[in-house]
Amino acid sequence: EGEDVLKNISLKINSGKMIAIVGATGSGKSTLVNVLGRFYEHQKGTIKIGNTEINDINLDHLRNNIAIVLQDLFLFSDTIHNNITLGDESISRERVIHASKAVGAHGFISKLPDGYDYSIGERGSVLSVGQRQLLAFIRAYVYQPEILILDEATSSVDNESESLIQKATMKLTKDRTSIVIAHRLSTIQKADCIVVMESGQVVEMGTHDELLSKGGKYKNLYEKQSFKSA
Repeated sequence: EGEDVLKNISLKINSGKMIAIVGATGSGKSTLVNVLGRFYEHQKGTIKIGNTEINDINLDHLRNNIAIVLQDLFLFSDTIHNNITLGDESISRERVIHASKAVGAHGFISKLPDGYDYSIGERGSVLSVGQRQLLAFIRAYVYQPEILILDEATSSVDNESESLIQKATMKLTKDRTSIVIAHRLSTIQKADCIVVMESGQVVEMGTHDELLSKGGKYKNLYEKQSFKSA
């Protein structure tokens, strides 16, 4: 109370474009996402979707049109199909398979005993981290959200899975308003705009190439990661 987490932020995200948000732990990236989904209510300023103030949008309508893919996916002790549809019977098997093929997950699901009817156990413990993350992408794809938020969706996967998830990210974000919080900067180089945050404020903004040429915070983060992976 009385301490602003996000300060002096002015952002415009154009419809159908992908914006990436980067910064150190505690810089305010996830808080920004939570405000957009109204998991936190903002005390000051204005947030609009189109010309409508976010607080004037019915909460169910808002949440039905925003898909959030988190780093830590919750899976139920149920079938692959039900974990994707979350029990929504209006989503057909054909739609699920189409989404799975689109994000590159149909192959591994088909190889499971019983395929989409395979029960994955508590929290999906029989699946790899990458496979669980791909299920989160399928979940988002079947609902065809207007706005997509990916919150550190590739930070805990291995290199092989990261390649698959990068392809899934490109498929899912194509022509869709997307906000990607990224730990691995290699995953967001093609973003239309990259926003660098520090201590709850925007300190840099631009494309990957523009930010590298500035020689500031983003270039420093990028070079540190490139050195580690070399």
